[in-house]
Amino acid sequence: MTLHEAIVKVLQTKNRAMTTQEIADELNRNKWYQKKDKSTITAYQIHGRTKSSGSYTHLFERNGTTVSLVAKTSKTDIEILRKKTGKPLTKASESKNYSDELTKKILMNENNYKNANSIDKMVPDKPGLYCVKIKDIKKLPAPFSSELKERNHNIVYIGIATQSLNVRMLNQELRANGHGTFFRSLGAVLGHRPPQGSLIEKKNKRNYKFNSSDERKIIKWINENLKINWVEYNRDFETIEGSLISTYKPILNISKNPNSIPRLSELRKECVEIANRKASI
Repeated sequence: MTLHEAIVKVLQTKNRAMTTQEIADELNRNKWYQKKDKSTITAYQIHGRTKSSGSYTHLFERNGTTVSLVAKTSKTDIEILRKKTGKPLTKASESKNYSDELTKKILMNENNYKNANSIDKMVPDKPGLYCVKIKDIKKLPAPFSSELKERNHNIVYIGIATQSLNVRMLNQELRANGHGTFFRSLGAVLGHRPPQGSLIEKKNKRNYKFNSSDERKIIKWINENLKINWVEYNRDFETIEGSLISTYKPILNISKNPNSIPRLSELRKECVEIANRKASI
């Protein structure tokens, strides 16, 4: 196997962009490519094979020291994009737009989803998109289970992490370390409520939290019932998130959702009111 073939294999296997040092470390570990003198593969060697001015620009895209695979655009894909935009596309814009289309396909591919209880050491400290699905829609209470059945999919939430998937998706949304919109919504749907008056002394009057016992119950439910996929991404977050939410209408998304569920807004409002209500004497 040649070096560029080994790099392609690493990027395909990891299903994400990687730095030149990460690729070098992985190849030194798995031995898919070895130098004739058996010496260690360096990040500089990966840089040389993947650089923007090199011979393999048809395979690799570079963003600083980060390497990703080039999205290959078919004539059919280009024609679809022309129809969407209503105007001819240049080669550069074809590549950019198709990269977003490919990102969506990777994000929604069922084969890429992982059980929520298995991902803690896998989520990168990189910006990106994420999607949450439920294994069995019957595990959701009414009316959310019936609403999801009508939408003919099992997607409950789609979100963005403009800075870090590890911080936003994993820690805030799935592990209650911070203020996660999805976590608050799911907790309310599952029947949990924040402690009364817990936001009275807080500056933000809407970011309610559940008590520690309830948080553990919600996390346990997440680990048993949800599966997750994410894609590293760092372009136009608002547009691609809006497009995905508009297409799939996940039941726990409110913003940008043309078919958001009124009951979810009611439950969140109830939680906010409880957290801002003084305890009766």
